[in-house]
Amino acid sequence: MVDRGRLALLTALSTALVAFPWVFVKPYPRDVMIRIFLYALLAQAWNLLGGYCGQVSLGNAVFFGIGAYASSVLSLWWGVSPWLGMPAGMTLAVVVSQVIGYPCFRLRGHYFAIATIGIGEIVQTVAINWDAIGGARGVWLPIKPETLVNFQFHRAKWVYYYIALALLVAVFGLTAFVERSRLGYYFRAIREDPDAAQSLGVPLTRYKLLAIAGSAAFTALGGTFYAQYVLFIDPESVLPTSLSILVCLVAVLGGVGTLWGPALGATVLISLSEVTRVWLGGTGKAVDLMIYGGLIVLVSICQPAGLMGMVRRLGRKSGPVPPTPAIAPQGTG
Repeated sequence: MVDRGRLALLTALSTALVAFPWVFVKPYPRDVMIRIFLYALLAQAWNLLGGYCGQVSLGNAVFFGIGAYASSVLSLWWGVSPWLGMPAGMTLAVVVSQVIGYPCFRLRGHYFAIATIGIGEIVQTVAINWDAIGGARGVWLPIKPETLVNFQFHRAKWVYYYIALALLVAVFGLTAFVERSRLGYYFRAIREDPDAAQSLGVPLTRYKLLAIAGSAAFTALGGTFYAQYVLFIDPESVLPTSLSILVCLVAVLGGVGTLWGPALGATVLISLSEVTRVWLGGTGKAVDLMIYGGLIVLVSICQPAGLMGMVRRLGRKSGPVPPTPAIAPQGTG
């Protein structure tokens, strides 16, 4: 039987999200919501690998950059629509994830996370020195007629809002399907005790590669949207290690291994970042960053299970939710 309270809450949330751009018509609130959607999508992509499968990656910016550059280069060189460049970038990101994952999943513990940082730095350095894709100068996407095919909307920014929302819903829907499938059970088994999972016949490396493939595809999807939204990309904006860390932080703060944790974490972190920047960013003394960082540390100390753990504490009547897992990397491939 469907929980009426949960259904009512979901209906109210859906209605509010659909109506938001017509209530807040200024560009700034729409832009903040679009970035919340984008980071929630990226955090959910990270969560698929780091939360459900227990493999903490700090190099997901590689896949974000691949999605951004693939669609942009195809559009510049051959006039390919970004909608076709999007699956091309996702496919390339999946291929790269398999090349990266196969050797790296043989590493134990935190060495996997360290390896992903190193790979991210290598890819960023290559992009900076690769003149064919713009090098350190980056790539400016040309202004085209305002059509859905061109993925450009100069006077109707609300279209970006609904596209970002649709992509987010698609990623969350696919994640929910994985969570309830046999694949999701295998992922959680690998996260909790890889040796026990392997003794029961679960091929660790195969399912870890599936997890990183899904994570890479979703992240590249976000990269393509970002490139078309800002119409400019460079290695510092789409390939920095700081982006990988921020995406990880969003998922951890919201609650790893949970479906709604990344969305909750993105909503709180992006909103908190904007509030501190607007109120205190003009001081010139980085007070906004200090308060922002301090509040993150405070939440992490007071609620190690993330914000989803706090929601449980408040007794939200949304049905039973499994405990939030630890994110320590486990085992070998």
